[in-house]
Amino acid sequence: MDDQFTYSGYGDLDNPELYFNRELSFIEFNKRVLSEAENLSHPLLERLKFTIIVSTNLDEFFMIRVSGLKNQVAADIVEISYDGKTPEEQLEKIRKELVPLYEKQEIILNDTILPALAAEGVEILNIEDLTDKEKIFLEEYFLSSVFPLLTPRTLDPGHPFPKLKNRNLNIVFALKNNEKNSEKKIAFVELSTKTPRFVRINRKNGNHFVLMEQMIKQFASYLFPGLKIKAANTFRVTRDADIDIVDDEADDLMNEISEQIKRRRWGKAAVRLEVSTRMPKNILKILKKSLELEDSDIYFINRSMNLGDFFFLYKLDLKHLKDQPFLTRTLPQLKGEDVNIFNVIKKSDLMVQHPYDSFTNSTLKFMNQSADDPDVLAIKITLYRTGMNSDIVETLKRAALNGKDVMAFVELKARFDEENNIIWAKELENVGVNVIYGVIGLKTHCKIAMVVRREGKKLRTYLHLGTGNYNQITARIYTDIGLFTAREEFVMDSIHLFNYLTGYSYYEEWKSFNVGPINLRQRLIDLIRRETELHTPENPGFIFAKMNSIAHRMVIPELYRASQKGVKIKLLVRGICCLRPGLPGISENIEVRSIIGRFLEHSRICYFHNAGNEEYYLSSADWMSRNLHKRVELMFPIHDEQFKLRLKEILDTYWNDNSKAWDLNSDGSYLKRTIMEEEEMFNAQEFFLNEFKSSFLKKKE
Repeated sequence: MDDQFTYSGYGDLDNPELYFNRELSFIEFNKRVLSEAENLSHPLLERLKFTIIVSTNLDEFFMIRVSGLKNQVAADIVEISYDGKTPEEQLEKIRKELVPLYEKQEIILNDTILPALAAEGVEILNIEDLTDKEKIFLEEYFLSSVFPLLTPRTLDPGHPFPKLKNRNLNIVFALKNNEKNSEKKIAFVELSTKTPRFVRINRKNGNHFVLMEQMIKQFASYLFPGLKIKAANTFRVTRDADIDIVDDEADDLMNEISEQIKRRRWGKAAVRLEVSTRMPKNILKILKKSLELEDSDIYFINRSMNLGDFFFLYKLDLKHLKDQPFLTRTLPQLKGEDVNIFNVIKKSDLMVQHPYDSFTNSTLKFMNQSADDPDVLAIKITLYRTGMNSDIVETLKRAALNGKDVMAFVELKARFDEENNIIWAKELENVGVNVIYGVIGLKTHCKIAMVVRREGKKLRTYLHLGTGNYNQITARIYTDIGLFTAREEFVMDSIHLFNYLTGYSYYEEWKSFNVGPINLRQRLIDLIRRETELHTPENPGFIFAKMNSIAHRMVIPELYRASQKGVKIKLLVRGICCLRPGLPGISENIEVRSIIGRFLEHSRICYFHNAGNEEYYLSSADWMSRNLHKRVELMFPIHDEQFKLRLKEILDTYWNDNSKAWDLNSDGSYLKRTIMEEEEMFNAQEFFLNEFKSSFLKKKE
């Protein structure tokens, strides 16, 4: 990432040269994701999926991060990044890194994945590849199902440049009258979101499609009768889509967010223009001027745009082109329809590792029994991203209808899930669930469910705490860890946590919980400092942590100081990493690895050697400014010795991965781990899959 990096100023931990740029680190992450699209060990549609993910990631990157930098430039705000770059310098570097990434993506998609799919009978056809009969079918389909939905918009003195929706596909046409010396005319057609992007062509074998934009271009004469079509090119505009809400000034947060979502569809200022490589220069000039963009905001694309639509192909029923389905494990203690999960948790804590352990037969079972058990009096839960058609939401609705006191803390500001969250928040309210929209100025990101049950003359409280969302879909594709417990010290802290979420609570006597932004940031710093202070050559310190991202201006220097003292630090960081490892005298004792595989690594685990009194923690928070300052987060200790051993095994297993792991170098580049001659290939995720599969088969025998 950095060109020929050298550093000699070992004393100053505030030196920008000691840190990586957050935005560029995110681009590096997407380079690693794209490399998985090249990896022949993945089935073909999985490789397509990785290619698509890069595009959807970068869409959000432009809508939020790039737009933020451009807003700073426009407002003449100079906010220096971790690595000392101005907003202008960051934008320049972002483009420099993205252009070759786009080019590589095009080569992978056009030259390898799409031809390989065509060989498997999944083919995107050109119009000229169709038979006369197929062309007639396509024309009839266009006239009956597409033509009425299209609205050509001209560009002339009476018709100003049209408002173009954020991320929608558009076609710009260059037109001319049949008369000699007539001026060229320009018109725009926006693809309707009410029609499918892929139009199926019925052939005997395989899955054959024509893209909607190709069909519109083919039959554009119906849109512009009496005119000659000189050129037709696809383009796409990406706009600033961040929702900026001062929620302590919004009288009705739900209505305000609903309005902001509507505006997002149209977007604010344009931040990126993707155009066909064949786009005429005069039209490009018009687009650039009308959208108020610079040359550096324009990306020439030699592939289909809006790749998110290509998930349609991934969803085709072609099992041989996808990862093999896997069986999830049900914990032995939870097997059987008659098992009472509360009696199980009362005896001992339970820990589940998703997606290998069943979400349905653990978390959902816990919530279902809570909804139906006549002795359960109340349920409280935080909901960040649950997705549509959520089993958890349906369970909460049933619990309310069964007379339970149900309180759901819904985070309406979960980015790009706001609309879904509003829909089911209203559904919950309609059946009597008390819906709370979080703490003013913060996002509620902690993952906790609390169930209060009458047992004899006493009340007993049961908890689920986790690293991942209450979402049955992502529980199959994200790695997360959950804990079920009835520990008293956890219970009291959970009560105070929910009171903090609902009202005025300034509780400070936390027994086990570390809550962001109250005490979590300082607790992490104190744990790192303690490891530094306790380190001796005879009893060396050791920190081992797994997270999604690390980008915090107070936490990273503490890790540097620990490294300087001699503490060994291993970090498994899937995505953004602003910490620069391997610098002599600074971070030579820090190693950073990233795992990119079949499942999205999402669990957050922390280990501290603590002079032999080892401590393990699970958390909802990454070590980033937004998590430790602007979100309600939760980190909690693991007390059960068996669970500690399991967490150690999980961390060690990931660290030993030589198949999907990347080492972060001190120059910012990532190097795929290579297999030594004496080593065998080892894939951590496959190891866990096989481990749980073998456990399932043994019990079945």
